Amino acid sequence: MRTLSSLRQAGFTLLELLVVMVILGLLVGYVAPKYFQQVGKSEVKAAKAQIESLEKALDMYRLDTGHYPTTEQGLNALNTRPQNEPRWGGPYLKKAPPPDPWGEPYVYKYPGEKAEFDLFSLGKDKRPGGDGENADLGNWQ
Repeated sequence: MRTLSSLRQAGFTLLELLVVMVILGLLVGYVAPKYFQQVGKSEVKAAKAQIESLEKALDMYRLDTGHYPTTEQGLNALNTRPQNEPRWGGPYLKKAPPPDPWGEPYVYKYPGEKAEFDLFSLGKDKRPGGDGENADLGNWQ
């Protein structure tokens, strides 16, 4: 038969549980920001890689047609033959142009203001300008 003193030793005290909770809270408070910082960096890297891939497809379009798609034709010209474009040799992408890592379409302008054509993402904040993850990412960088 178990005595009252043996029952008390079988469980954790409220103080012990609180100490464990505080330690876990401190660990989460330290690790979580580091984790989310890495996620932000990977989104920026993914956007740069996508821009580079789209640039290559645009260059292939130019090799076939002699010019880049107009702003109005946009990146869709890489998958669908524009009207009055007899030398189009596409599709230049396997799928439709992807959105940026934040779910927005890439902005394409031809002729460009910063390069021969401008291809860019507005970043995490989805507004022009910004710093860090919110900075615009473009083919001119």
